[in-house]
Amino acid sequence: MPTAKPSSTVKTAAQPAPVPPRVTPDNPQRPYPGALIVVEGIDGSGKSTQLYLLKRWLEISGYKIHFTEWNSSPLVKSATSRGKKKKLLTPSTFSMIHAADFADRCERQILPLLQSGYLVLADRYIYTAFARDGARGCPEAWLRNLYNFAPQPDITFYFRAPLEVSINRILVGRPALKYHEAGMDLGLSLDPVESFKIFQGMILDGYDRMVATDNFVLMDGTQQVNRLQKHMRGIVRSRIDLNRYRVKP
Repeated sequence: MPTAKPSSTVKTAAQPAPVPPRVTPDNPQRPYPGALIVVEGIDGSGKSTQLYLLKRWLEISGYKIHFTEWNSSPLVKSATSRGKKKKLLTPSTFSMIHAADFADRCERQILPLLQSGYLVLADRYIYTAFARDGARGCPEAWLRNLYNFAPQPDITFYFRAPLEVSINRILVGRPALKYHEAGMDLGLSLDPVESFKIFQGMILDGYDRMVATDNFVLMDGTQQVNRLQKHMRGIVRSRIDLNRYRVKP
């Protein structure tokens, strides 16, 4: 199987897309009163830390929120574990299992809470599938059709750090990389660390291509945590009418 070299620079042609409309009650494009905030990025980009800090700020400030994360539905957990353990998953079956996981969370958590007027915070969303499964060889058109039922995020933060920085954050203190996490199923390298670097580079390339097409808000993952969080909160305030989501006394 051909290998791909990691990417370490942002594609200069990919510029942030125009700002989407502010979330308001009279926006006819919105079929529900809630708002969806998503974070994306490769492992070690800092996205989960920033979303956690945003979540705590919104909770302390008294807003109605719900948190959901990738691959967390109990519906397919056992099937996923068995498939990984026995190394039975092909790229397409791996993708469809994750799609089933997402569909279950979308039906039981995301959509009901959006319809109930909550701020829903998602640590990874459909773009994770587009980037990871695309790196495993699944066609982009097939992936986008597979997830065409997903609600459109109001804000998608894409945390981007240089590949070397992100990988070092993950590898420091990590006892061992998991087989699929390292992309060993793709035959990129016999060395798990080298395979992980190549695989993450392929995923990073996939994310970079989506900056201009999927309304990503590009965030510099190398900035100080507090500065990045302040910037993130400012964007949320400017794009979402937070008063709509405050818990009533």
